[in-house]
Amino acid sequence: MHSAAKGSACRLASAVFLGLAMPGCVAAAQGDAGADLQTWAERTGYQETTGFEEVVEFVEVAAALSDRVHVTSFGTTVEGRSLPLVVVGDVPDARPASVRAPDRLRIWLQANIHGGEVCGKEALLMLLRDLANREHEEWLLSLTLLIVPIYNADGNERMALGNRPYQLGPVGGMGTRRNAQGLDLNRDHMKLESPEARALVRAYRDYDPHVVIDLHTTNGTQHAYHLTYAPPLHPNTYPAIDALLRDEWLPAVTDAVRATDGWDFYHYGNLPRGEGAAPSWRTFDHRPRFNNNYVGLRNRIALISEAYAYAPFEERVAATLRFVEESLAFAHAHAERIATLVAAADAMPVAGRTLATRAVPRRSPEPVEILLGRTEEVPHPETGDPMRRRLEIVEATLMDEYVAFEAAEDGLEVAPASYYVPADLVAVVDLLAAHGVDGVPLEIDTTVSAEQFVVSGTSLAERPFEGHRLRTVEGAWTAVERTLPAGTLAFPVTPATGRLVFALLEPRSDDGIVNWNLLDERIETSPIYPILRVPAAPPPEP
Repeated sequence: MHSAAKGSACRLASAVFLGLAMPGCVAAAQGDAGADLQTWAERTGYQETTGFEEVVEFVEVAAALSDRVHVTSFGTTVEGRSLPLVVVGDVPDARPASVRAPDRLRIWLQANIHGGEVCGKEALLMLLRDLANREHEEWLLSLTLLIVPIYNADGNERMALGNRPYQLGPVGGMGTRRNAQGLDLNRDHMKLESPEARALVRAYRDYDPHVVIDLHTTNGTQHAYHLTYAPPLHPNTYPAIDALLRDEWLPAVTDAVRATDGWDFYHYGNLPRGEGAAPSWRTFDHRPRFNNNYVGLRNRIALISEAYAYAPFEERVAATLRFVEESLAFAHAHAERIATLVAAADAMPVAGRTLATRAVPRRSPEPVEILLGRTEEVPHPETGDPMRRRLEIVEATLMDEYVAFEAAEDGLEVAPASYYVPADLVAVVDLLAAHGVDGVPLEIDTTVSAEQFVVSGTSLAERPFEGHRLRTVEGAWTAVERTLPAGTLAFPVTPATGRLVFALLEPRSDDGIVNWNLLDERIETSPIYPILRVPAAPPPEP
């Protein structure tokens, strides 16, 4: 029986087995639960993946096993499911104030942002079980872990055999990429149109993790890596974060896994599609609508992992778990240094720096050896539809690599000291507030020397994306003197949030409020962008 067709009796049987059919059974089950606690994937021999209710049951049992495990919720889905957050560490409870009080590195681990990519969900539940059973005790001397095993809970519950074609299991079905609104939650970090994304960003503000690790399953190019990864890709990321991840953290994880498991990990990439295209290894997108890039613009360390879709399900879970374990081992060994780096990012002035509004892939100085692979088609045991299974073939191939981004030639602007936003731009003000950025209203009418952006051209994308026809504008900033009415909101470009504010409010930003149509009516009726900015002098060199 596959997950898409499991009845309530089957799920109830699982609950009874775990001592969860009634709240009073939990205490009675504690003696054996540590050894017996398994994910649904494990119980079904990795034929199926764990459902939402089973995740909730699992984390409740784990919390009953250890006074270091605390379960709470950080939000609610479109369909009303409460999103579990599990805090593991030497803290009294899961409240943000309690979690932030100790002098420890806070690491946020999340999975299932796409409901069909279930490897991370299973891996985080297994990690939680290990922690509840007092494994990896040394980590908790320096770390507090915040575990979100099932972010796109509504998508997870839309299990069907036909989801994620060609992926090698789980053969009992998996969920959908999108949430119940039809939105891709990994494209919603800037516009925040889903309750899930708003809850996630609020939790990032409340708990303020130093590190965010986001777990996925890849699809597409046939390569020979068990897992690929990426740091924040936006060129405006604090440079020392990028350097730590690319030069030390990710190589350390790669070397450790190769030594213990014999698996190769590498930077996420795909080959260009199309007949006759020269081979090159290309990562995805720099824009902060993606989780890892968004977190980077908040001056925090971010990692994304992508288990190889054509490896067996059990192997993908194991590779994901190993990526998490070695990342946590690195964070534990360098906790003080990481915390110092994040604090330095939050203290580094942004105003007056030249930043990118648009970016292009950066080519590697020399060709790089990429491990390509092959697959064979095998039939799905129930539907007969083709799946792909990786073969033990490794083809080392030299090619140009594009796993980082740089500012486009026409995409540079100097970050201002502040922006002035009219109070009647309610959607803009509300969006900034959802990101944790509040403006300061002018108490009286005030004359300012500022800059206004004059639009010389604008266009809308031909095809909709996430329910939007994305807008692009061209133009230039010019000096003006303007009297602003009382109530106009000033948004300073501070070190802590300046990179994000710049990405949202610069009119030529490729992922800001103009791009997502928040100012369409104004732009279509006037060439003057309604938000002013105040120039800043270049900051002193560090």
